[in-house]
Amino acid sequence: MATVQETDALLRSLTDLRTVLQQLRLPLDLPEAAEHRRTARRLVDHLDDYLLPRVRQLGAPLLAVVGGSTGAGKSTLVNSLVGAEVTTAGVLRPTTRSPVLVHHPDDTAWFASDRILPTLPRVTGHDADGRALRLVAHPDVPRGLALLDAPDIDSVVVENRELGEELLGAADLWVFVTTAARYADAVPWDLLAAAARRRAVVTVVLNRVDPPARDAVAAHLGRMLTDNGLPEARLVTVPEAELVDGRVPPHAVAPLASWLRAVVGDGASREQVVHRTLGGAVEDLVATVPALASAADDHVAHVEGLRRTARHEYGAARDAVRDATSDGTMLRGEVLARWQEFVGTGEVLRAVEAKVSTIRDRAVAFLRGRPAPEPVAEAIGSGLVDLVVDAADRAAQRTAAAWRADPAGRRLVDGLWLTRASTDLRPRVAAAVREWQRGVLDLVSTEGADRRSTARALSFGVNGLGAALMVSIFATTGGLTAAEVGVAGGTAVLAQRLLEAVFGDEAVRRLTRTAQADLVDRLGALLDDERSRFSGALDALDAPTSAGDRLRSAAREVARDATWLGALPELPDDLRGAGTRAADADVAPEPPAEESVVRRWWRRLWED
Repeated sequence: MATVQETDALLRSLTDLRTVLQQLRLPLDLPEAAEHRRTARRLVDHLDDYLLPRVRQLGAPLLAVVGGSTGAGKSTLVNSLVGAEVTTAGVLRPTTRSPVLVHHPDDTAWFASDRILPTLPRVTGHDADGRALRLVAHPDVPRGLALLDAPDIDSVVVENRELGEELLGAADLWVFVTTAARYADAVPWDLLAAAARRRAVVTVVLNRVDPPARDAVAAHLGRMLTDNGLPEARLVTVPEAELVDGRVPPHAVAPLASWLRAVVGDGASREQVVHRTLGGAVEDLVATVPALASAADDHVAHVEGLRRTARHEYGAARDAVRDATSDGTMLRGEVLARWQEFVGTGEVLRAVEAKVSTIRDRAVAFLRGRPAPEPVAEAIGSGLVDLVVDAADRAAQRTAAAWRADPAGRRLVDGLWLTRASTDLRPRVAAAVREWQRGVLDLVSTEGADRRSTARALSFGVNGLGAALMVSIFATTGGLTAAEVGVAGGTAVLAQRLLEAVFGDEAVRRLTRTAQADLVDRLGALLDDERSRFSGALDALDAPTSAGDRLRSAAREVARDATWLGALPELPDDLRGAGTRAADADVAPEPPAEESVVRRWWRRLWED
């Protein structure tokens, strides 16, 4: 018997694992992702429906779920076990549209609450439909045991199939009902495989068997159970017989009835059944979690891969913009024409080549009366806008194409306008460039204010020197065509020397570095904003990077706290009295008469 401390510890760790499973996000359409999501939901349901309530109350009544294929006779079997019509049986399929739980009146409180199967509302009476649990109290049901007539596991109604599987997951005892014509169907064996993984206490009822075929069919079914990991499952045969008041004759169901009574009639046997089923369920839970943790890791890695693609493409765009603002590319076309218009290419160039002592006077004399520098700034601004928008378009196209080539990424970009730059990018770039240009003028003004000796040079205008500083940023000749190198290179050198004549070499280098870094940062920030359209789609997936590790850690805690369950016990002999063990089905005996079974059961209790 477990101590309170042991059960409390297991309850806490199971609750923690449930929280992690509930929070698990597998948002991408990766291979097997849908199956992993179903597995996570199934584990949460199993924790809610069986594991948590059973650990909270180990002494609660046992739940024997009677499930099986359509038309196998589950409802008739439940009515026959109770000796009264407690659930509806009939020829229409599916008959059981909502589950019926039959219990002793003294056990009503255990099942009227949401202690188990919390998502199913409770109803009484005969009018229940869909996802509702109909409770029926009957005095002939043994105390400490409830029978649950579940919907068909192969029903044509999807909701019935899903509900049937959910109910079987809440069982302390699994009673599968099948027939000679249906026992090899695939669907029941999928659920029996789950029972094998959990090492559940399982009885398979082969219903309505013709006596001549009984041994052959039972032997084959027994071999199938053994081959599928259920050698200890008990196999009960119920012969074809005429119904009495819609029920199977008592002697035909006596082995199963006696077995169920024996389960709850002896405390030690009952505890072994609970420990076995609970231990197997915990073992299956812990064994299933690593696959989910790996799936969570795969999703995180895939999300990071998509994010890395966007970072790479937009990083390349930033590099392209940075290079274009420093390799001479900007000294083309309109920018070059406006700068030449402003300064000319001859007289000023000769002026800056004169002695330094006369440069300022001659430069000022020349620049007075020249055209205003605003067209230069406008041309630079227009060129920068085109540069950034073009880079953003290319990055968007390449990122979207890479994501569309990935099935998981395709779903993220479908329906989104992500193959081009944002429609409002152009005005945003223009605003950022204007801010940068104002910053350049502030740099020039501040530098001039710090140098009283340059006051006369600054008298021809901060804007002129600001334009010269903007041009000097694009000073090298890399990226220019052969025809452009001479003119553009000369005018860039001219801007540089004008600034040096006014501020000095060191100051010009500092101003150029500061202005270029500011430009690159501003334009890079705009490209980062563009990239956020892609990264935002990934952020919205809400896939925490630590999900896999949290699952593994929670599962380890459960395994540690479940050690009091010990090795899964063998079933006691008196719980093997219902029919024949699957491994021994080749020599299946005839069902004993009801009186001898009952006497044998009472005699064993008396001897114990």
